[in-house]
Amino acid sequence: MSANSLMDPIGRLMGLRYKSHPWHGIDIGDETPNNVTCFIEVVPTDTIKYEIDKVSGYLSIDRPQKYSNVVPAPYGFIPQTYCGDNVGKYCGEKTGKKDVKGDGDPLDILMLTEKDIPHGDIIAKAIPIGGFRMIDGSAADDKIISVLKNDMVYGGFKDISDLPELVIKRLKHYFLTYKDMPGLSHESEITHIYNAEEARHVIELSMKDYEKRFENLRHALATY
Repeated sequence: MSANSLMDPIGRLMGLRYKSHPWHGIDIGDETPNNVTCFIEVVPTDTIKYEIDKVSGYLSIDRPQKYSNVVPAPYGFIPQTYCGDNVGKYCGEKTGKKDVKGDGDPLDILMLTEKDIPHGDIIAKAIPIGGFRMIDGSAADDKIISVLKNDMVYGGFKDISDLPELVIKRLKHYFLTYKDMPGLSHESEITHIYNAEEARHVIELSMKDYEKRFENLRHALATY
């Protein structure tokens, strides 16, 4: 089944009258996992961390950003992905940890670009170049690192090893500290930094998890 098979029934059902749900109704792209469509939720100028409300599809306020810690690049998720059994199992195999499960969210993606993107709630074409194997408590919470397609500075980067070490350290610092607020879990760790090939594999696993998790939704929409 093609990665874009949700789009046709949703398009027939909704037409141009309603906004598609960013998680389920945006085309992931025919070139996935080499090039992906990503939905940007939050950008570096935001002092509030926004997150998609999974029911309505609208951006909601998750929490104020810690004053000294803002997202270093546009950040969001890959539509029609889900971190479930396959992503969790793979993370467990790579880390040697037991009982690791997917975090139940779409796969996170950070997109490097030289351009200032003024706000979230937009879609962009990105090229995965690597990722961070992150575990939050006992849940796999991978972060795919990508570059904006055709970006003048980052667009030619093919692998995370091409990035300056300072950039990688900055990204790691953000992901290890962005939940450093009262009432939030501080049990996050980054166990590995992986390359573009492995990032593409994680994306494929998350697509399989999405197919399994939302199989009934796909069948229901196919009847329209």
